[in-house]
Amino acid sequence: MRTQQFARALLLSGSLVISAAACAAQTREEGPRPHDGGVQERLVSILIPAVPRAPFSATVSTESIRMLADGSRITLVNHRAIARDGAGRIFQERRLLVPPDGKHESVITQTEIIDPVAHELYICKPDEQVCQLESYSPPVFAGAPSAIPSKEKTSREELGKQFIAGLEASGTRETTIVEPGAIGNDSELHIVREYWYSPQLSINLSSKLQDPRIGTQDFELSDITLGEPDPKLFKVPPGSQVLDLRRQVRSPSDNRSPE
Repeated sequence: MRTQQFARALLLSGSLVISAAACAAQTREEGPRPHDGGVQERLVSILIPAVPRAPFSATVSTESIRMLADGSRITLVNHRAIARDGAGRIFQERRLLVPPDGKHESVITQTEIIDPVAHELYICKPDEQVCQLESYSPPVFAGAPSAIPSKEKTSREELGKQFIAGLEASGTRETTIVEPGAIGNDSELHIVREYWYSPQLSINLSSKLQDPRIGTQDFELSDITLGEPDPKLFKVPPGSQVLDLRRQVRSPSDNRSPE
């Protein structure tokens, strides 16, 4: 009799263990799952070279229009402040792209300060009151010739001159044709870039990209003021913690005991 009771108790405890394991498995299956696919993008806006003796401040207006497969489109905009002082230091805001309906706030996500003389780049997060300090090197735009045969053909057309925000600018239109099969495309792709360059400021006052892969991106400078900007723009915001990321990581050889 006792043997039967013990066996019945052992069977019951075993069923409880199995039930618990089944519940745990069910909980794991019904929990959050990772998202597959998707695209992360960042617009490459107007580039500001660290040119000395050409100080200015301005507003960059951005409009991004993407056509969708069903014929609808997504439009996003923002307006952000930029500046450069006589030493070539650069300040610029980064703001969220938002729909142009007036219902969404284009908040500042970060500010950037570039000092080409000290070779320093500060990236500051206003909501966190933290600035990370990195080493800065001017971007190199001229690349070495590729050993892979190009499947792109680019033509250039000079558009003459016009005045934008009171500054003379020279226009250029570049058309690039991507041959079928180059990037998985089954027909030719036509990519058109049009920009108006100011020799006085060494910057594009207007830049437009038309690319069937991403839509239309339009960048325009306005409210241009020549002369020295507010010096406060080129200083770390008060109360911000600075994280210096320029320190080099020690190599394994540095951990050896001294001889």
